Amino acid sequence: MVARAEAMIPELVDRQAEVEERSFYAEDIHEKFARNGFYRILQPRRYGGYEFGLDTFVRVSTTLLRGCPSTGWMFTLGAMHTQVVATMFGERAQSEAFGVGDFICPGTAVPSGSAERSADGGWTISGKWSYCSGSPYATHFLGHALIAGVNGASPKPLFFLAPRSQWTRLDDWGRQLGLRGSGSHSITMENAYVPEHLALPGVQVMEADVSGGTPGRDLHGNPEYGGGPLSFTNLGNAALAVGIARGALDIYEILLRERTTLVPPIVARHHDPDYQFWYGDAVGMIGTAEAALLNGVQQWHDNCVRGPAAVTRQEDLRISAICRHVIQLCWDAVANYLMPTAGASSVRHGERLERVWRDMSMLHSHGGISVLLPTVAVRELTRVRMR
Repeated sequence: MVARAEAMIPELVDRQAEVEERSFYAEDIHEKFARNGFYRILQPRRYGGYEFGLDTFVRVSTTLLRGCPSTGWMFTLGAMHTQVVATMFGERAQSEAFGVGDFICPGTAVPSGSAERSADGGWTISGKWSYCSGSPYATHFLGHALIAGVNGASPKPLFFLAPRSQWTRLDDWGRQLGLRGSGSHSITMENAYVPEHLALPGVQVMEADVSGGTPGRDLHGNPEYGGGPLSFTNLGNAALAVGIARGALDIYEILLRERTTLVPPIVARHHDPDYQFWYGDAVGMIGTAEAALLNGVQQWHDNCVRGPAAVTRQEDLRISAICRHVIQLCWDAVANYLMPTAGASSVRHGERLERVWRDMSMLHSHGGISVLLPTVAVRELTRVRMR
């Protein structure tokens, strides 16, 4: 899987501008991903997938992001929710969802819109959900709506899985600072029907307690379909940062080999002590981030293997805290070393580093990554640990 992703890097690099212009990757790239089996990495074998696990998925994800951040972002956030569905939903829901073949499903954690119970036990859902990365080729949408409270009570969330026939993708992506090709369009639903077996009332997936087991663990006999959903999501987010940072490092190395210093003695940059330090330290920082990411994946897997009781809220938050520092290390390497010393000509419009810098900046402004993860999540970790 990883070798197939590596073989695609040159093409992904060459087509970055085209992806931004379209706002998502091309149909032929989508078909290559399908032929390579990328969409089936996390899909259960029971339904025609490979069930290779989170470690393989993360390695493929970071590799594709290294070639084109927009393409890798769109793939990652469209394909990773396979794991969530295979963990949280029952057999009937999974049979329907994965029975279509390749399963591609953007998801959002922020509740929006409304959900009302139908006479047959299903749900009628209306609303708009933004930043649905992966939506252009999606077969489903995974979201949260709000069920009105009774007698003045606060509304509660409804976690639902909606087939493609029940929602509309808006043409509202591509004008942002970066990640213009990530396919992060909005999705709308108007009086859409979602049957009872595709909805989980009262569930907010990022806070879900899976320490008592999950439908997916029982159905597939694979402990990874019982892992912590918050840490799983944040490991995916950390993979985004590592992949983009590795791409920035690739560009910087090319600049060191091809360009000379600005002042005498005029030598190739890779012979200059200052550039040697900047590059070497960035290599160390990004390498440390990647090592922490892969070890975080291993810790997540080990918790799953130990059994449901080991997949606690504390562990979910602790691994998420590791992800917070993976992302920060990648940002620091790019922002403090690579960008300031690459040279102004490297960030002209259309240059590869200029595009990667915009993409990395968009990642750094992601609410879940730069607001909730370094504040709410780490504070809650302390509260849970110390209570």
